[in-house]
Amino acid sequence: MHIQDSHWTSASTVTPTSVPGGANGRGTSDSSRSAPLRVDAQRNLEHVLRAAREVFGELGYGAPMEDVARRARVGVGTVYRRFPSKDVLVRRIAEEETARLTDQARTALGQEDEPWSALSRFLRTSVASGAGRLLPPQVLRVGAAGAHDEARVPQQRAAVDGAEPRHADQRTAPAEVLPVDDAGAAALLDVVGRLVDRAREAGELRVDVTVADVLLVIATAAPALPDAAQQAAASARLLDILLEGLRSRPA
Repeated sequence: MHIQDSHWTSASTVTPTSVPGGANGRGTSDSSRSAPLRVDAQRNLEHVLRAAREVFGELGYGAPMEDVARRARVGVGTVYRRFPSKDVLVRRIAEEETARLTDQARTALGQEDEPWSALSRFLRTSVASGAGRLLPPQVLRVGAAGAHDEARVPQQRAAVDGAEPRHADQRTAPAEVLPVDDAGAAALLDVVGRLVDRAREAGELRVDVTVADVLLVIATAAPALPDAAQQAAASARLLDILLEGLRSRPA
């Protein structure tokens, strides 16, 4: 049974949650961020966004809108009424997850005095949240110096450069994935860069590790497994191994 979508109205309304990074006008082409919604329409929107995070996290941004609608238990028309194209929905999810990672990095930077503790806290929190599976590919290609690093793009690399994606788990990503909001991506790279710089200057991080490497760890240490307990255990174990690889060693 589908949850019925509702028409817009000014009565009995609630305002959707605003999305970080949307103030500059980018990524806000869907009207859901500015107009009030009926309570049931707001509930449908939340179902769609939750389903999109789950589906894209498991299958990559190449997953069809029909899969999102099925997971949300609404008709695909309901999804398209809220998001007129898949690109708009992909942008929304990517921006929200980028903002969430930025908040996690700022928290670690502000609450941990020890540089290595701050970096490792950020990595553990981010991996546990699963946000790494939803990072936009172009953010993962940006290194500490701002250059693209094609060799370090993990599972969700989009085929924007004409090449077919090749993934160990055969996840797919579409050519039409839109860039994340520039300001949001810049904020993430800036705060993660500060975590990296502090740990490197303290002699606790390998000198060759870049921001791109840290984001790659977040993306690859969050596997999508059907069992939640198994996924948490696998993520924790993999992250322990990756953190050991990031640490500097006495000469």
